[in-house]
Amino acid sequence: MRKKARRLVIIVLSVLILAISWKYISRAVEAAILLADLTAGWDTSVLKRCTPVPERLTFIREERDRVYRGDLYRPAVQAKASVLLIPGAAEEGKDDSRLVAFATSLARSRFLVLVPDLEGMKRLQLQSEDTQEVAAFFRLLVESSRAVSVSRYGVCAFSYGVGPAILAALDSAIRNEVGFVMGIGGYYDLPQVLTYATTGYFLDQGRWRYLPPNDYGKWFFVMNNVHRLSDSSDRNLLRQIAARKMENVDADIAALADSLGPEGGSVLAFITNRDPAHAKSHISGLPAAIREEIADLDLATKNLSLLNARLILVHGLDDNIVPYPQSVALASSVPPGQADLFLAKGLLHVDMKASLVDGWHLWRAVDALLRERDGTRG
Repeated sequence: MRKKARRLVIIVLSVLILAISWKYISRAVEAAILLADLTAGWDTSVLKRCTPVPERLTFIREERDRVYRGDLYRPAVQAKASVLLIPGAAEEGKDDSRLVAFATSLARSRFLVLVPDLEGMKRLQLQSEDTQEVAAFFRLLVESSRAVSVSRYGVCAFSYGVGPAILAALDSAIRNEVGFVMGIGGYYDLPQVLTYATTGYFLDQGRWRYLPPNDYGKWFFVMNNVHRLSDSSDRNLLRQIAARKMENVDADIAALADSLGPEGGSVLAFITNRDPAHAKSHISGLPAAIREEIADLDLATKNLSLLNARLILVHGLDDNIVPYPQSVALASSVPPGQADLFLAKGLLHVDMKASLVDGWHLWRAVDALLRERDGTRG
């Protein structure tokens, strides 16, 4: 009897081990297939060949005299989790082809995906009001998810969209519902990011490092804030300056610069400064409305220990728009064990194009996302 009982125990344990192993192997393969599809964009992939095309539906909701619009991507099979997908600053917004491909890939992997239509982001304007808008869209996503029996929710954000996503996840109205936030190429200390965008220098473990910045970052700052200036002449002049520089980085703007008043002059002085030691004083000299907006969106001044969501942070070591120490600092700002950080070479800001070696780190990030989808964190 004892031998039979022992054999039964061994058989049961063997079956359990095989079941658990198969579960992990199955998700590992799924993570690899999803990563391959994310990097493929619109090109063919195993995931595209093996799964039906998700529905892309127009999402419209009215709430308190406000209309919220976006796109809802619904998988062909039962969704396991829902995600609010926040774009960075892109003129095409929710219709950016890269974003559409990303949302479609997630939907193929059984995420119900809502991509909000954020007008500010399309105007290249990152603003504190985005936080309330993101929180409102998340509440609407939760309502839509419950209607189709989905009970796990999260947020995925790119670049400068990570800030409003994190701030929204701190909102007491939704804090307990946000299970995870995935941030790709996001920021933590906004003044330090702006210092890098204008000078090319960023702090890495307390030491200055130089990496030639993408000029997009500083002219994005101008376009993002020009409407905050009270002087209409300065607003028009700075728009012309930014437009010229975006078209040709070597364009001559001397005549326009000479016509700027004090407000516009302070913005241009900050933008053209190349010395990181002077960046702080130039920020202090910006118009009050711009300084207040920077303070509102700066995560480094917020108490992130109140955040309940799991953080999945992905950043490229060669990112020349938002340097990777920003995600390192963001991961360190929450209690130990609450954030997973994945750094990879060759990841171009928010574009997932990495080498085979760095694919390991991206695979782990995708695996972490699927764990959140399945409710198997740990």
